[in-house]
Amino acid sequence: MRFLHTSDWHLGRSFHRVGLLGAQAAFIDHLVATARETRADAVLVAGDVYDRAVPPLAAVELYDEALHRLAALGVPVVMISGNHDSARRLGVGSGLLERAGIHLRTDPRAAGRPAVLADEHGEVACYGLPYLEPALVREEFGVERPSHAAVLAAAMDRVRADLAARPATTRSVVLAHAFVAGGTASDSERDITVGGVAAVPAGVFDGVDYVALGHLHGCQTITDRVRYSGSPLAYSFSEAAHRKSVWLVDLGADGAVTAERADCPVPRPLARIRGRLDDLLVDPALETAEDAWVEATLTDPVRPAEPMARLTRRFPHLLNLVLEPDRDPGDPGASYAERLGGRTDQEIAEDFVGHVRGGGPDPRERAVLQEAFDTVRAGQALRESGR
Repeated sequence: MRFLHTSDWHLGRSFHRVGLLGAQAAFIDHLVATARETRADAVLVAGDVYDRAVPPLAAVELYDEALHRLAALGVPVVMISGNHDSARRLGVGSGLLERAGIHLRTDPRAAGRPAVLADEHGEVACYGLPYLEPALVREEFGVERPSHAAVLAAAMDRVRADLAARPATTRSVVLAHAFVAGGTASDSERDITVGGVAAVPAGVFDGVDYVALGHLHGCQTITDRVRYSGSPLAYSFSEAAHRKSVWLVDLGADGAVTAERADCPVPRPLARIRGRLDDLLVDPALETAEDAWVEATLTDPVRPAEPMARLTRRFPHLLNLVLEPDRDPGDPGASYAERLGGRTDQEIAEDFVGHVRGGGPDPRERAVLQEAFDTVRAGQALRESGR
């Protein structure tokens, strides 16, 4: 059986105030064309269909168009909700859509209920595990201490229990939206550390033939059977070196997996340039950046006059300007942001306690601080989920 594995569409998102709806529509065209040309048996969408819980109307219309076009091809779709989606909103009408071959899995309670597809070699059970926020699903999965690893392990127990009751020849696919250990993050993914350590071990998915992951925006292989497709478009300059693609996955009669990448259309390349302003304006090595979306980092010790206007004359698609003067972060002239660079909220809070009290927090106080941060993030996740 042949799958197209994609994720993290983030419909409705912009890139440094540049609208991307046209580029996202071009990706949908590409996805439909690839499904047709490769004779894909199904499309797997591993979450973050939208960029926010209440997406703009144009994004909803593009989503609707994508499903209609795939259904018209007769290509089933298995889709889960991600941490950016409102699971309840995305799941509206799932029962009716299933009749058209669109299998939405947005309810954690359905973790053990697969969409069953079939080819000439038999059945393939496709289990959809939507993004599982530990604080919100701990009771459903009966975990004592909520964490990403605990709730995913409990969900996978349900998958394996259902699979064990099926014929031994049944092949299996799991869609999940999570941060799996070994993956490389970029700047454009929303933090999911609430509920404990975000990363879960790849071994939690043992026992299934293929795991289609979403959340991380770079295409990457955790194991031969566990892969991220990455986002089809770049959503931060940290993705400048990414090759955007979807996975074309072939699942053999014996469960063997082979996969290759199908490149996605690129609306405009990204470039990150760094140096002193006068050098950037004349450096011949930067000619390729003149037609790219550009992030420029200026290292001049003193802020130069009108840097944005001067850079834009050479780089008309300059979108982001960063000032990082060449000086020691310990320099009294360094900004507050420079001094805090790379530190977590917990570390900053602990430093503050040490500063005002003359001594850092003890283990009990550290635990209280961590619980406070988790509570705040859980409340934010609850609001964004639309519940």
